[in-house]
Amino acid sequence: MKVDSLKTRKKQRGRLRAEKRFRAYGILALGFAALFILFFFIDIFGKGLPAFRTVQVQATIEYSQAVADGSYRKAVSKEMRHMVSRGWLRDLVAELRKHPEKIGSSETLWVPAEFRVNQYIKGKKGHGLKAKYQKVADRLQSEGKIRMAFNWQFFLHGDSKLPEMAGIGAALVGSVMVMLITMVLAVPLGVLTAVYLEEFAPDNGLTRLIEININNLAAIPSILYGLLGLAIFINIFGVPRSSALAGGMTLSLMTLPTIIISTRAALRSVPNSIREAAFGVGASRLQTVWHHVLPPAMPGILTGSIIGLAQALGETAPLLIVGMMAFIPESPTTITSAATVLPAQVYTWSADSIRAFGELTAAGVIVLLSVMLMLNGLAIWLRHRLDKTW
Repeated sequence: MKVDSLKTRKKQRGRLRAEKRFRAYGILALGFAALFILFFFIDIFGKGLPAFRTVQVQATIEYSQAVADGSYRKAVSKEMRHMVSRGWLRDLVAELRKHPEKIGSSETLWVPAEFRVNQYIKGKKGHGLKAKYQKVADRLQSEGKIRMAFNWQFFLHGDSKLPEMAGIGAALVGSVMVMLITMVLAVPLGVLTAVYLEEFAPDNGLTRLIEININNLAAIPSILYGLLGLAIFINIFGVPRSSALAGGMTLSLMTLPTIIISTRAALRSVPNSIREAAFGVGASRLQTVWHHVLPPAMPGILTGSIIGLAQALGETAPLLIVGMMAFIPESPTTITSAATVLPAQVYTWSADSIRAFGELTAAGVIVLLSVMLMLNGLAIWLRHRLDKTW
C-alpha cells in the first residue's frame, strides 16, 4: 500500500509539472504573438504616419497666357520649379483654362512640394534631392516659406505617378461601391439559402452534397473566385472589366459560403422548444421561421455577414483577375466605370520603384486596418448588444 501511495504521489507531481509546462508554453506563445503584433504596428505606423502630413512651399504663381497654353513650368520662377510639384502645376493649366479671367494676374499660394523635397524636409534617407536644391530648400525653410500641413489630398485624390499627388480617394469610392454590391447580392442570397437548408430542405443525399460543397467552397483559395468571375461575369455576361460591378459580383461569390455557414450556425443556436411552441399554437413553418426563429438568430447572422464583408474588403487576388488593378486617377461615377479598391491600390504602390510610395503604402495599410477593425468591432458590439441566452 505504501508503494502504491508513493507511485500515486509521483504520478500526481508529474501531472502537475506537465500542467505547469503547458501553461508556460501557452504564455510563451502568447508573448511571441503579442511581440509580432507589436512589431507589425510599430513598423506600419512608423512608416505610414508621415504620409498623413505633407510639405508645402509658398510660391508666387503667375497666371500667364503661356501657362494656359500648356507651359505650366512658367507659372513659377526658375528656382521654384524644382521645389513645387509638377503634378500641381499641370493641374493649374486646366484650372486656368476654366477661369481665363485670371490670366495676367499673380497670386501667392501654399502649394505641394515636389516629392524629393517632401522626403528631404521629412528627413527620409534616399530622398534623391540634389545638393544644390537641398540648399534652396534649407533657405526657404529658414525664411518660413516651407511648412508641414495635414495631407488632405491623400484622402481626396486618386492615384498618380507622382507620390506627392497620389491619394486613396478613388480607391475608397471604389471600395464603397464594391462592398455595397457585395452586400446587396451576398447577404440576402446567403441568408435565404441558409434558412432553406436548415429549416425547409429534406435530409437526403442531395442536401448533404450541397452542404459538403458549401463547406468546401469556404476553404478554397480566393483567387479561384476571381477566375470564376472572369469566366462567368466578364466573358459570358459581358460585365465591364475593371468595374465595381465585376468586382462586387466576384466578391459576393466568395462571401456567400461564409454567410451561409454562419447563418446556419445562428439558426441552430435557437432552441427547438421555440419552434415546437410555435407549431403548437398553429403557426405554419414559414411563420415559425420568420417570426420566431430569425429574430433571436439575427445577432449571429449579422455578425457572420459583417465578418464576411470585412474579409471581402481585404481581398486582392480575385480583383486582380477581374482587372481592378488598373491605374485609376479619378473616382468612378457609376458601377460600370473603371475602378480600383483600397487593397489593390496598396498593392500597386508597394511595387513602385519610387521610395516615396513606401510611406503611402503604409498609410494605405493603416486606413485599411482601421476600417477592418471598425467592422469587426461593430460585429462584436452587435453580438453583445443583441445576443440572447437560453
